[in-house]
Amino acid sequence: MIMELRRYKAGDAQIIVKWLKNEYAFRQWSADRYENYPITADDMNNYYAKYSNDALYKLTTVDKDEIIGHLTIRFIDDAKKIARLGFVIVDDTKRGKGYGKQLVSSALKYAFEELKADKVTLGVFENNTPAIHCYLSCGFNSVEKETIESYPCMGETWNCIEMEVIR
Repeated sequence: MIMELRRYKAGDAQIIVKWLKNEYAFRQWSADRYENYPITADDMNNYYAKYSNDALYKLTTVDKDEIIGHLTIRFIDDAKKIARLGFVIVDDTKRGKGYGKQLVSSALKYAFEELKADKVTLGVFENNTPAIHCYLSCGFNSVEKETIESYPCMGETWNCIEMEVIR
């Protein structure tokens, strides 16, 4: 598997939204960023259109010409030293084959080498065990926060685990 990380193209959304087979997986991916499930490619592109290219780096991974994964990177500080991963997803038919680890590793390399970040963070729901294992295998560590970030999802309260990698 030789994956390439490239800028997201609006046409990628047609494929990415198909990976969200049920609302549970959709909410693990997006929390409350989208109001309704399911979303369309237009919903995804309209959401991204609200952000300039340097406010939200939208990235897609491809293996040859096949879209395999997607994520975003944004800075959460004015000095642009702390980057945050979001919307991390891999084609659901490719999970468990190392693509997620390669996607996240490529994103870390991009954040540290291209964007010159000193730290990369993310939040993951504690009920998303496969994602947590992936992030740990890429060098992320859990960090304690004063308050736990929680979201009402599907009639439950889902708690986030905060994770980071420092250059």
